[in-house]
Amino acid sequence: MNIYKRNKTGPYWYRFNYKGQCIRRSSGVYNRDDAKDIASAYRTQLAKGQVGIDPPEEPNPIPRFKQAMADFLEWSETEYAAHPRTHRRYETSSKALLSFFGDKPIDRITSDDVEKFKIQRAKQKKAPQCKKAKKKRKATKTPRPVTVNRELALLKHLFKRNESIVARNPVKAVKFLDEDNLQTRVLTSDEEKLYLLAASQPLQDIATIMIESGMRPEEVCRIRSENVHLEQGYLFNPYGKTKAARRKVWLSDAALDVLSNRIEKAKGNYLFPGRVPAGMKPEDAGPIVKVNAAHTAAVVRSKVPTFRLYDLCHTWATRMAQAGVDLVTLAAMLGHSRIEMVLRYAHPTEAHQAAAIQKRQLYMAK
Repeated sequence: MNIYKRNKTGPYWYRFNYKGQCIRRSSGVYNRDDAKDIASAYRTQLAKGQVGIDPPEEPNPIPRFKQAMADFLEWSETEYAAHPRTHRRYETSSKALLSFFGDKPIDRITSDDVEKFKIQRAKQKKAPQCKKAKKKRKATKTPRPVTVNRELALLKHLFKRNESIVARNPVKAVKFLDEDNLQTRVLTSDEEKLYLLAASQPLQDIATIMIESGMRPEEVCRIRSENVHLEQGYLFNPYGKTKAARRKVWLSDAALDVLSNRIEKAKGNYLFPGRVPAGMKPEDAGPIVKVNAAHTAAVVRSKVPTFRLYDLCHTWATRMAQAGVDLVTLAAMLGHSRIEMVLRYAHPTEAHQAAAIQKRQLYMAK
């Protein structure tokens, strides 16, 4: 027996097979347990002959995968209007799914098909992006497990929205890939200096603010002049999915200097503006989207061991933890709602751990 909703605000429906016929009815209630009881009672009445079988409802047409994905993305654009990055992530994840499933009717997609997609996608190689390269570079990189899992999560969500048409969600029987996201790269002071010297603008200023405040790359890129309060020593970040992410960010002197210079030179609202489309005034430009290419080039020039731009946040958090900042305060400063989320950012170095042992020995010697 399947209890489901046809839409987000409507009542629960139930569906089961009886004597080879699919029974599909609205329970008329909005509580899942009540709907289950009503469905069981109706099935009992059918078995006792107390009620007859209603004429089958006109079945919904089975969409093909391409159309189902188009409908899903149209829905997500409205549903996540307040969080456009979620919709953009769905758009990105949909590309590999569309390439694999194409125009196949969604009711013919099985768990085996999803498993084949997972295996094939995990082994699929792609060439490193390089717009200036004249020759096509050999494909060497495979997608990370988290990338494949996001695509599987999108597929699972798509089937959930079509559960009134497809009896079973084929993704539920597929195990997601194991992810190793606990990367512990923390920059030393020397590495930080070499990297910042090699970084071009605006990356140098963005990286400086990140390593001085713990802000995420996208948060720094979207800083607006009106949200910076230099005299009070903080800026307000109005973005984020949670209340904790929308927070005051207290700034060091180095970060304040960068923001002060940016405000003086700013032509629009954003301190890190992106490219200005043709026909648009510079002051109307939106925020810069990414500085990944500039970051990769800076790492190469600095000859510092490879690290992600996001590791600057890890470095800041680790240094704060080593300075004695408690995890509750650190979680608030990073914009996390749970302390557990901070643990992956605060990585004590070997020297810090050795110093902790020395502190214990001094304490026991007293």
